[in-house]
Amino acid sequence: MKKLILIVVVLFLSCGENPRQFTKEALQEKFTDLDQQEVTFQEILTKHQGEKILIDIWASWCKDCIVSLPDLKKIQTENPEINYVFLSLDRSIASWKRGISRFQIKGDHYFMKQGKKGELGEFLNLWWVPRYLVVNELGEIELFKATKITDKNILEALKK
Repeated sequence: MKKLILIVVVLFLSCGENPRQFTKEALQEKFTDLDQQEVTFQEILTKHQGEKILIDIWASWCKDCIVSLPDLKKIQTENPEINYVFLSLDRSIASWKRGISRFQIKGDHYFMKQGKKGELGEFLNLWWVPRYLVVNELGEIELFKATKITDKNILEALKK
């Protein structure tokens, strides 16, 4: 009985924790860049090694994503030293590229070929967009989950 209680307590406590590292499987997931080249999530993170990254998972069909863009652009203006990476859940590469152009979104852009069902989506338990993460200079997850760009935890994580 004591073992059962200990297992339940450990599981309960671990559910509330946010991971600091991406899984190997998530890091190996392949994305498409704007030049139609395949890149792994690890390569995306490595490109910004030693720098802070705000990751925005979005889609051009997502009303909440579009409504949040003015606040995101304000953060970009006030924090030009941060790297901005956009991962799209659009249904096609054409609609993804049209969305970037139409909404004039500045940053590094990647298309999530596997969508929410891919390894990164599974790791993040991705069920809602927009979704924001902050990765620190060491490649660790500083902020695991925010669904509103106005979440004060985003700015706090960017300032750390």
